[in-house]
Amino acid sequence: MDIYHGWFDLKPGVGDMQFVEAFEKYMERLETEGVIEGWRLTRKKLGLAPSHLGEFHFMIEVTDLTQLDSAFNWVATRAEPVETDHFNVNSLVHNIQFALYRDFPDPVRERGEERF
Repeated sequence: MDIYHGWFDLKPGVGDMQFVEAFEKYMERLETEGVIEGWRLTRKKLGLAPSHLGEFHFMIEVTDLTQLDSAFNWVATRAEPVETDHFNVNSLVHNIQFALYRDFPDPVRERGEERF
């Protein structure tokens, strides 16, 4: 499983529940269309995170990079209905940083023959 992460802040004046409603709608559409496997949204608690990371954090699970690429390609069409959902989320956030992680060890990993 690959996990696409994003850390961000809400733009000034954006309510947290306004954002949550838009984000849930977008993620549920992506999941229903089968372009992602799952997602999670979290919020910093008690300020316990590095200062350069935003107040909010999302994780999107995909089976592999092929599925992630398919998700990106579907959103990149800028066609409805996903364009409105994407805009409704993107227009509310700023200071976003992304990362891509994978489950480890990889399921295909063989042990005993590594050279490093």
